[in-house]
Amino acid sequence: MVNYSNIFVNEGLSYSAYKELVTKRLENGQTTGEDSSEAMLHYSKMNLQRMKRVEKTIHLLPELEKELLALTDKYRLLIITEGWCGDAAQLVPVFQQIALQFPEKLELRLVLRDQHLELMDAHLTNGGRAIPVMLVINEKGEQIAKWGPRPAILQELLGGWKKEESDLFKVAEKLHHWYAKDQTRHTQEELSQVFRSLK
Repeated sequence: MVNYSNIFVNEGLSYSAYKELVTKRLENGQTTGEDSSEAMLHYSKMNLQRMKRVEKTIHLLPELEKELLALTDKYRLLIITEGWCGDAAQLVPVFQQIALQFPEKLELRLVLRDQHLELMDAHLTNGGRAIPVMLVINEKGEQIAKWGPRPAILQELLGGWKKEESDLFKVAEKLHHWYAKDQTRHTQEELSQVFRSLK
């Protein structure tokens, strides 16, 4: 049985602490995971830049703001992530912006997937440890909603790209091109539905 409250309070990182950890690991030639190959270090470095770009450009959609304003209880958002994950770089800043704008309703903490495999394995996607995963925890410490690892439309597109293309670098290029063009719209639309379901 996963103790969400314990993980959130005692092991969760703030957004700034998470970014600082990724940065410090990179300075020491490491990623947040166990694979510190040149490719993974490159991904982590690129991901810090992607996070900064999303931070600067994100504006919450009116429909998402409406659902967040309508929340009557306080919730904790527990994010399973890693610094080397491309999807996380595009999505974690969205979760942060939501918590920033609604601090009286939402509190955000992040944990690293590879250090919390029991938590991760309780929230697999099609049998895989896909991240990021956003878990919504209520005041009783119960996990009541989940979202991730990416918008449904992108999940479907990605399945097709992987069948067409064996070069994972090219798949990653398509993925990030989609995110740049979408500007978090589909993510925010799906998150609106998640928060609507809490009422």
